[in-house]
Amino acid sequence: MKIHSCYHCGDTIKSCVEFDEKSFCCVGCKTVYEIFSENGLSSYYSLEAAPGAAPSKFEGKYDFLNNDKIVGKLLDFSDEYLQIVTLYIPHIHCSSCIWILENLNKIKPEITSSQVDFPKKSIRVTYNSQKISLKDLVLFLSSIGYEPYISLEDTEGARKKIDRTIIYKLGVAGFAFGNVMFLSFPEYFEVNEFWLEQYKGLFRWLMFSFSLPVVFYVAQDYFISAYKGLRAGILNIDVPLALGVLVLFTRSSLEIIFDWGTGFFDSLTGLVFFLTLGKFFQQKTYNFLSFERDYKSYFPIGVTRISSENKEESIHVHDIEQGDRILIRNEELIPVDSILMKGNARIDYSFVTGESQAVIKETGAKLYAGGRQISGMIEVEALKSVSQSYLTRLWSNDVFQVKKEDSVTSLINKISQYFTIVLLLIAFSASAYWAFYDLALAINVFTAVLIIACPCALAMSTPFTLGNLLRIFGNKKFYLKNAGVIEQLAKADAVVFDKTGTITSNKKSRISYDGIPLSAEEESQLKNTLRASNHPLSRTLYDMLAEYDIAPPDEFNEIIGKGIEAVHKEKAIRVGSAEFVGNNSPVQSLNTSVHISTGNQYKGRFIFYNEYREGVENLFRELAPGFDLYILSGDNEGEKTRLEELLPKNTKMKFNQKPEDKLNFISELQKKGKKIIMVGDGLNDAGALAKSEVGIAISENVNVFSPACDAILDAGAFHSLYQFVRASKKGMTVIKISMLLSFLYNVIGLYFAVTGQLSPIIAAVLMPLSSISIIFFATVCTNIIGRRI
Repeated sequence: MKIHSCYHCGDTIKSCVEFDEKSFCCVGCKTVYEIFSENGLSSYYSLEAAPGAAPSKFEGKYDFLNNDKIVGKLLDFSDEYLQIVTLYIPHIHCSSCIWILENLNKIKPEITSSQVDFPKKSIRVTYNSQKISLKDLVLFLSSIGYEPYISLEDTEGARKKIDRTIIYKLGVAGFAFGNVMFLSFPEYFEVNEFWLEQYKGLFRWLMFSFSLPVVFYVAQDYFISAYKGLRAGILNIDVPLALGVLVLFTRSSLEIIFDWGTGFFDSLTGLVFFLTLGKFFQQKTYNFLSFERDYKSYFPIGVTRISSENKEESIHVHDIEQGDRILIRNEELIPVDSILMKGNARIDYSFVTGESQAVIKETGAKLYAGGRQISGMIEVEALKSVSQSYLTRLWSNDVFQVKKEDSVTSLINKISQYFTIVLLLIAFSASAYWAFYDLALAINVFTAVLIIACPCALAMSTPFTLGNLLRIFGNKKFYLKNAGVIEQLAKADAVVFDKTGTITSNKKSRISYDGIPLSAEEESQLKNTLRASNHPLSRTLYDMLAEYDIAPPDEFNEIIGKGIEAVHKEKAIRVGSAEFVGNNSPVQSLNTSVHISTGNQYKGRFIFYNEYREGVENLFRELAPGFDLYILSGDNEGEKTRLEELLPKNTKMKFNQKPEDKLNFISELQKKGKKIIMVGDGLNDAGALAKSEVGIAISENVNVFSPACDAILDAGAFHSLYQFVRASKKGMTVIKISMLLSFLYNVIGLYFAVTGQLSPIIAAVLMPLSSISIIFFATVCTNIIGRRI
């Protein structure tokens, strides 16, 4: 009797359901197939043989999702029309899973987008909450075979699962290897007494039995990876490993079956054991280096907390506690989920959702971390402490990722692919040659070639070098969005600096007032207007003015590059450039100035005497020999003479630059083939930061958590910028040397393997050792580089 398997899930059919000339094990699988077919997603089945999962019975299982409090704890984001949730789906296992889960919007129009994180087996779904509830979404996912796993931990914090699979596999491989070696002793020592002849067959079949879990359980990852690569038309690095294991097992099994000999079960089990051991040590090493960017250790975001005495104090974002009252100024990011307590909230959630339309919130409304206030200042009460991983994920959101060239990674991928083809040709050629002399030796040669020349060390040199540099830079207060930024830093040949708030220090500026004296009421109005702004000059002037009672403006509007206009109890005030406030006088100060007008009357200007950051002169001198240097300033030319005396002669300067002028200047340089590092304050320079190859925002106790920048540099480490760039260049040199060492390993190993001087088991020992030595080399070199910053 012929046994059929389900077309959808692959399970054996006990009670057949026929539909569309296909067989299904249940009505559920048939229904899923119908859903996919009706929505033009039937190509799902061409990606993988029987890729789906049979829908389970889940009536009433998710009734707890009718509880708004529980749902609120599960959601990443929620407003009137949109909700975002991240769900853990254990069944995600192959390319077809990713494909169908990222095309959910084709089946359910209520779903806006879905993004799979394959290593974590999770999916982030954005959906219209007016048309589908979270419960309906979960039931829908369950109905197509992707049932989410939701536990109490999901409502209390991030789930951290420890994967012990590799430990189990190492134990199985070690047990089998030890027993096979023990059973092979009589063959090794050629013991020909009666007990060997009597028990020889038993010993061989026991060795065969011990090899089965090693091949079909411990080594299954190599076979699965190789199969999926071949299905996708890619020869990945697991193809030669899988082929080597398969050849050894097949030949050994044939020798046992036909009594040709004892086979190579000792080499086979030893090979898989040492491969698994090498993978285990690599994983331990990677975990020890801990390249993941932990928000509390990395991003120097300062927020303003209002104390019980109504005093303002600047604290690190990680120090926010539940119940704290936080002041959010114009253009600042909301760092934690919170409740709006005071002010007119107009929140831009594009940082979270990609949707640019601002949302108006009333007092008492819940505000989510990641929203940006764009209409004056507000006061919020924190509902929880800061979520490190969530804000880190926001900064790396694909919505703001500009695809920048990553040549080293793409080069290694190409090398690995062609390397596998060359390796297979060498393996087949060498084994064909030795087959004329000794078939057993030919098999050893074939297997040893496939194992010893595995380009694992080549593939690991880049992530370990860049990952370790990422960690080192973070410890030195230079925080990169991802490791790819290091490569862009190494390629740069031009550095563009903003002036105000970037090469000047707000904390050291001297300020004088020139104009009609301000009354106490006007100065209080000015103080409260500046309180809402995040511009460097606004913050400096705000700190200089005397203390007044807090009275938020009734209306507030900050025009980037021009100034602020506000209304306090029907009295208007303007703060900003002379042109913006209505001062048309031809006599202007050559120093940086902030002009004031109240009502329709021009009052005067605050003149800033800039103090440049410590180490600016030395930094420019270090950069001058290898980089084109530029300064772009929104101010007039008042500081030009002083800058010419302070900075190298090849430094080019442009003044009176608006934000769009800075962006256009970067574009013109790029047309000339320049690779640019832009250093700015993260507010007026957002466009230029995003356009340049590397955008660096200077952080000086303000919230500059911006999607526009690729890196955040603590103001205290500004003088070390050249050292970071130089370290990046040296890091790329380490990668190139690591690649060269990897090739040398392969060439030397191939020589001994092709000439028949290397057994498969020795090759299995040497292969992970070569990878670990490359990791050790990269780690030591980058640590030495880090000490010199």
